[in-house]
Amino acid sequence: MSIGNARAVVITGASTGIGAACALHLDRLGFAVFAGVRKPEDGQALQKISSDRLIPILVDVTDQPSIQRALAIVAERCGANGLYGLVNNAGIAVPAPLETIPLPDFRRQLDVNVIGQLAVTQAFLPLIRQARGRIVNMGSIAGRSTIPMMGAYSASKFALEAMTDALRLEVQQWGIQVSIIEPGAITTPIWAKSAADAAEREAVMESELQRLYEPTVEAVRKVVGEAAKRAIPADVVAKTVEDALTAPVPKTRYLVGTDAKIRAVIGQILPDRIMDRLLTAVLKLPH
Repeated sequence: MSIGNARAVVITGASTGIGAACALHLDRLGFAVFAGVRKPEDGQALQKISSDRLIPILVDVTDQPSIQRALAIVAERCGANGLYGLVNNAGIAVPAPLETIPLPDFRRQLDVNVIGQLAVTQAFLPLIRQARGRIVNMGSIAGRSTIPMMGAYSASKFALEAMTDALRLEVQQWGIQVSIIEPGAITTPIWAKSAADAAEREAVMESELQRLYEPTVEAVRKVVGEAAKRAIPADVVAKTVEDALTAPVPKTRYLVGTDAKIRAVIGQILPDRIMDRLLTAVLKLPH
């Protein structure tokens, strides 16, 4: 079945949070949305509250056969029109002190947030080139500055910043625009999931390491919990993605949320040592 003349967009990680908000928002705007989900029931839930233009596709960004199956579906539906947009949104957060994080967990953080994004981009780029389309990567203000416990997550988002810059220059010759979204605190299930993961890791951590890092862990946990209360809705990010996909000349970077904008300015102005002192005071870190 063809999608007609509607502009087609693929969104990964569309089961919940920012991805779901983007899928539903773009669907309301008239896009043909291919919503990447990992479970059939997540796709069915989206279909109940969307138009028939929204098509769930099962895709795990860490599994190449899964990506290829999704690509085949999208290529068949899009036909000669190609793919107008790709929103690389799938991601996880693995919070832990760097000394204590199990290396398989660190690899999983990079596998999903970095390698998975590249795998999907490589697969869909021929279709995007066909439509002279756009790529939108979901970064984070954590891709510009980090705090304790978030080293692994920030490493993945710093890497995505670099990949976005390189890709933007590499594909400009075909009229393809590439942007990155840098949200601050957003209301999304990712942090509840990561907190549960962190609790499991702490339960098996060596008792001496638990003792050494307990003040830092508790300080950061408290600040993150307070930030979550001030988080803005995922719909705000969805509207920013809309701009990246529709503006005649999209920005290369979009900061989303007051906290993200403040952190970006402070990060540009303050030397590292002053920033360290500021974070130590604000987070009430041991020193």
